[in-house]
Amino acid sequence: MKTTPDNASRTPDLSGLSSAEMMAVISDMQEQLAVKEAELQQRDQAVKARENYIAILEELLRYKKIQQFAASSEKQPNQITLFDEAELEVGIDELRDELPEGFEEADAPPRSRKRRQRGFSDMLLRERIELTLSEEEKAGASKTFFTKVKEELEYIPAQLKVLEYWQEKAVFEQDGEERIVAALRSAHPLGKCIATPSLLAYLITSKYADGLPLYRQEQMLKRLGHEVSRTSMAHWIIRLNDVFKPLINLVRESQNGSDYLQADETRIQVLKEDGKKAQSDKWMWVTRGGPPGKPSVLFEYDPSRDGRVPVRLLDDFQGILQADGYSGYGQVCRENKLIRIGCWDHARRKFVEASRAAPAKGKPSKADVALSHIRKLYAVEKAARDLSDAERYRVRQEKSLPLLKAFKAWLEKNAPKVMKGMLTRKAMDYTLNQWDTLTGYCERGDLHISNVLAENAIRPFAVGRKAWLFADTTQGANASATCYSLVETAKANDLEPSAYIHHVLKHIAEADTLEKLETLLPWNAELPGSKKVAQYD
Repeated sequence: MKTTPDNASRTPDLSGLSSAEMMAVISDMQEQLAVKEAELQQRDQAVKARENYIAILEELLRYKKIQQFAASSEKQPNQITLFDEAELEVGIDELRDELPEGFEEADAPPRSRKRRQRGFSDMLLRERIELTLSEEEKAGASKTFFTKVKEELEYIPAQLKVLEYWQEKAVFEQDGEERIVAALRSAHPLGKCIATPSLLAYLITSKYADGLPLYRQEQMLKRLGHEVSRTSMAHWIIRLNDVFKPLINLVRESQNGSDYLQADETRIQVLKEDGKKAQSDKWMWVTRGGPPGKPSVLFEYDPSRDGRVPVRLLDDFQGILQADGYSGYGQVCRENKLIRIGCWDHARRKFVEASRAAPAKGKPSKADVALSHIRKLYAVEKAARDLSDAERYRVRQEKSLPLLKAFKAWLEKNAPKVMKGMLTRKAMDYTLNQWDTLTGYCERGDLHISNVLAENAIRPFAVGRKAWLFADTTQGANASATCYSLVETAKANDLEPSAYIHHVLKHIAEADTLEKLETLLPWNAELPGSKKVAQYD
C-alpha cells in the first residue's frame, strides 16, 4: 500500500483561485523568496567576514611566531631575482661612456674592486723586537742584517693608576711679610672629581658605544684594584651633560645649517618623569646630517612624540628632511616649508613582514613580487654607490624612474585584489600613500634611498637599551642623549670615540671663548696620534 508524503498534504490547492488571487499568492511567495535570499546573502557575508577575520588572525599568529622565534634578518630564503644585476652594471658603464667631454671623471672612483687589506693597520703602535745572534754565532761573518719575519698582535690589559699631584709652592719674604706663589693646576671639567678625563672617557665610551651598563663597569673596575660605585659614575655622567652642552649647541647649529637631514625616533623608558607612568613610552629623537665634511649625529630626549618636538629641534633648518611615514614630521615640514622624502627601508620592511607571515606555498606571494621590485631599486643604488653625485643622479633618472613607474602601476593594479587588513595590503597602501616622498631621493644625487644613516646611528642606542633597560630620571636621559651624540658624531667623522671624548674633556674646562670651543668640534679637533685608535699620552 502506497503512502502519501506528509508534505503533500500541506501543499495548497490553487486550482480554484481566480487570476487576481493567483497573482497575490505569487507576489507573496516572491516576497518570501526575496526575504530568504536576503537572509542567505547576509549569512554568506557573515561567513565570508568570519573567514577573512580568521585569515587575518592566522596571518598575525604566524607573524608573531616569526617575531618571537625566527631570525630577525630581512633576507628571505627564496628570493626571486627578476633582475640581472650584471645587466645593470653594464648599463651604468654605458651611461658613463656617454658622459660629455670635459666632465670631471676624476671624482668617480675606479671600477675595480677594493683589494682586501692584509697585515695590521699602520695606525697601531708598533714595537720592534730584534732576535739577535750570539757573539759566537756571528764570529767570522762578513756582515749582519735584520729581516722582518713575523708580526703579532699584542693586547695590553687595562689597569688603574693613581695620579698624585704635588704642587710646588714658593715663599717670598718682603717687608716682613710672606707671599706664597703656587704652580698652576690644570682645570678639571667637573672641578672636584677623583676621575681623570681618561677614566671619564672610558666610562662614557663603554656604556654608550659598547653597551656596558654601569653596574658591569663597577665590577670590572673592582677587579682592577679599586671599587667605583655605579652611583658615583652616574653622577659624573649627569654633571658632564652641562659641561658638554655648549659644544652640543654648536653641533646643532652646524647641523641645522645644512640642506639635508635624516630623522628618526625610538622608545626609551624613563622611570621618574613628571606626569608620566614609569611604564609609558618616552622618546629618543635623532637627527643626522650636516654640511659637507662636517657630519653630525644628535640625540635628544623628550617624553613626547608630538610634532612640536621636531619643530623645536629643527627651528632654523631649511632644506630636505628624510624620515619614515610618521605624521609627527608633518608639522615642521609645513611650518619650515621643508621638502620631505621617505625611506624605502620602512616600505620594504612591511613587505618582508607580509612575506614571512604568508602561508607556505610554492607560488611566490604578492609580497614577494613587491620585494623583487624594491630589490631592483636597491640594485641600482648598489651599482651606483661609488659614483659621484652627478653620475648617481643621471643613473637614477635613467634606471630608477622607469622601475618606480612600473612598480607603482603594479601596486595600483594588485592592491584592490588583496583583502583589507592583511599585512600585504597594509604594505601596499603604505607604499602608495607615501609614494611622492618615497620617490624624492631621485631628485638629487646626494640623497639616500633610505633613512639608513639615521637608523645606523640609532642602532647602538637600541642595542645598549637591551643592557641597561631604562633611565632612572629625566636628567639621566638627557645626559645619555648628549653622550650618544658625542660618540656617534665622533664615529661619523672617523674619530675613535674614546680618544675624541678624552680630548674634549682635557680641554673643555679651559674653552672660555667661542673660538676655543670651536676647536673642539670633531671636524676641527687635532687629536694626538691616530684618529681611529685610542692612544693616551
